[in-house]
Amino acid sequence: MFINETLMWWLIAGSVAMFFASLLAVPAIIVRLPADYFAYRHRHCTRPENVSPIAYFAWRLTKNSAGAVLVMIGIAMLLLPGQGLLSILIGLSLLNFPGKYKIEQRLISRRPVLNAMNWMRARAGSVPLIVASKEGTDAL
Repeated sequence: MFINETLMWWLIAGSVAMFFASLLAVPAIIVRLPADYFAYRHRHCTRPENVSPIAYFAWRLTKNSAGAVLVMIGIAMLLLPGQGLLSILIGLSLLNFPGKYKIEQRLISRRPVLNAMNWMRARAGSVPLIVASKEGTDAL
């Protein structure tokens, strides 16, 4: 079986780089999330005022591109070293698509994921995340 040695070294280097990048980026993003980001059963969308349509489109394109990359990297990190589920959660939070908020809430409702995120926030001095209850009220 023929294995391209150069390609293998690039994949190893990429895996190590993703691992260290995720160790820095994921906690920084989690700490900066508003505490009530997951507090509501339905997303309340607001558009920024006084922003040109071109700037708004460029912002959404950049945000969605970064989200897609984070989701792909997170999926790879499920097999490679790194924080896969947290990277996927952050990537999903950046993407815009129908049903996104329900997927985010399903992921954050996993006790290990919520505990890990709140542990990171506590270490940085941020308040814990507020998660929507299942009974129908808007926030816990």
